[in-house]
Amino acid sequence: MPLDPQTLLNFEIPEQRQGYGHREVAFYALSIGLGQDPLDTDQLRFAGGLDEIVAFPTMALVLGHPGFWLADPRTGVDATRVLHGEQGMTLHAPLPPAGTVIGRTRVTGLIDKGAGKGALMYSEKDLVDADTGTLLATTRSTTFLRGDGGCGGTNAEPKQVHQLPDTPPDIAIEIPTRPEQALWYRWNCDDNPLHLNPAVAARAGFERPILHGLCTLGVAAQALLRTLAGGNAGRFRTLDARFTAPVYPGETLRTEIWRDGSFRTRVVERDVVVIANGRFEVAAGDG
Repeated sequence: MPLDPQTLLNFEIPEQRQGYGHREVAFYALSIGLGQDPLDTDQLRFAGGLDEIVAFPTMALVLGHPGFWLADPRTGVDATRVLHGEQGMTLHAPLPPAGTVIGRTRVTGLIDKGAGKGALMYSEKDLVDADTGTLLATTRSTTFLRGDGGCGGTNAEPKQVHQLPDTPPDIAIEIPTRPEQALWYRWNCDDNPLHLNPAVAARAGFERPILHGLCTLGVAAQALLRTLAGGNAGRFRTLDARFTAPVYPGETLRTEIWRDGSFRTRVVERDVVVIANGRFEVAAGDG
C-alpha cells in the first residue's frame, strides 16, 4: 500500500521514558569506540575507567529513542529500504551521568523526490529531564525513504546543508571501528536488521551489514570534541552532518576538521566520504 503523507506526518510515536546510570553511560561510550586506548584518561572518564564518569554528549541521540518505529506497518513505509540521511543535535544542558529522561519524537516534514527517487522524512526529538523538566537536548533527523517516492509529500523545501570551506582541513583524526561494533551499538535501542542480519543487508543492496549512522557520527564526535573543545563535554553545543555512504564495521574513520567547526569523515581503506557537510559548534571556554 502506498505511503499516505498525512498518516506519516500525524503518526503518534510513543513517548519514551528511560532511566539510566553509570553502566549505561559507560556502555554507550564503549559502543562508539571510546576506551580503545587504556592510557587515555579523556576516553576513560567517558567509558567508566576512572572514579568520575561523564556522559558523552552524543548519548542524547539514543536516550529516549523510540526504536525502529518505522517498521510499524501502520506508517506505510517500506522499512527494508530506509536509510539515515542526516542527523543533527543541540545540547541545551550537560547530560547527567545518571537520571531519568523522557524522549518525545515527532515527524516534522515529508518531501517527495518523485516516483522511483524516494522521499525525505524530517523528525525531531526533545529530550527532557523527567525530574526537573529541563530540556536537555533537541535532536534532528532526516530519513531517506528509498522505497516511497511518488507519495505526494508536502510543499516544503529541502533544508540547506552546511558548505565546507574550499581550503584543506586543518587537522585529521583517525579512529578505527571494530568488526563487531554494530552488534554492540544495536543495544542503544536501534535494532534495525540492516545493521545485524546479512540476509536483510543483502536484500537492501549491501554486501554485509553496515554500521549505524549514529555510531559513525559518535566516532566523528570524539575527534571533534578532542580537537575543538579540548575533550570538555560541557562545551559541546551543536552538531549537524549528512551521511553520504555506508560504513562497514572494522573500517577506519578519518575525520577531517576545519577550525571553524566544519568537518567531514571518510573511510580510510576505501577513501570514501561517509559524513559530509558537517558543522560543529562549541561554547566559549577553556579547551
